[in-house]
Amino acid sequence: MAEFLSLNEAVSENLKEGDTVCFEGFTHLIPHASAHEVIRQKIGNLTIIRMTPDVIYDQLIGMGLVKKMIFSYAGNPGVGLLRRFRDSVEKGWPNKIEIEEHSHSAMAHAYEAGAAGLPCAVFRGYLGAELREVNPNIKTVICPFTGEELTAIPSLKPDVAFIHAQKADKKGNILIEGILGVQKEAVLASKRSIVTVEEIVENLNSHPNATVLPDWTVSSICHVPGGAHPSYARGYYKRDNASYIEWDKIASDRDGFKNWMKENVLDVGVEVFQNRIKNLIENDNE
Repeated sequence: MAEFLSLNEAVSENLKEGDTVCFEGFTHLIPHASAHEVIRQKIGNLTIIRMTPDVIYDQLIGMGLVKKMIFSYAGNPGVGLLRRFRDSVEKGWPNKIEIEEHSHSAMAHAYEAGAAGLPCAVFRGYLGAELREVNPNIKTVICPFTGEELTAIPSLKPDVAFIHAQKADKKGNILIEGILGVQKEAVLASKRSIVTVEEIVENLNSHPNATVLPDWTVSSICHVPGGAHPSYARGYYKRDNASYIEWDKIASDRDGFKNWMKENVLDVGVEVFQNRIKNLIENDNE
């Protein structure tokens, strides 16, 4: 059964040093506030997983909290490089992380396999691809029914999954609307899960095709309005493209990065997200 906790409590109780963790949300509903709380608590030695790691992964890596990243395409949305990620891989600052790269399709299959309790994902893919030469976790198997050669990779089973969603009801059920990535699969594949939400309501009043995670699939629910910013939450606020563009400059310099993280993450709480969203909404309405 899901517990209603503050984000500080939820992170402290569920995420431990050395865990494998994912922060999922595809363009939409990216759990920025959760990643920032992990950074504030300095929980390190993490293996981080994500389809399309972006700014929060750049920040986790730059703060020295990551030992390995399992991912598909990595980049700053609409801008390009993840500069702290690149600095780590190429120059070992602040530490050299291990990387395991996959395709989007492979990551989605691996999450689904984890959610189903399977040890691996089997699919068509990677045939003739050079990625197999640098990723030893890409294997081949022969179908016992057709004799076809297929690809197999380990399933993804994080210790903790973080996602952001629009609503939770007071029973602990979660409603996710809009563009979906692998949020549902990530939660079902993980041992524990933390969901930040824009609001808590009496009843979800969801339509039949909505994505609803029942309360028994979630460990902790945290009321964090604005918790996805600068990503967007459909029905609540728009994507803040200016912040992504600004990040490219911030992350390009080590000292500038450290100063920004201190002023905007380490020295502030979740309230900074809510203030930014309040200002964003007010500007949109002008």
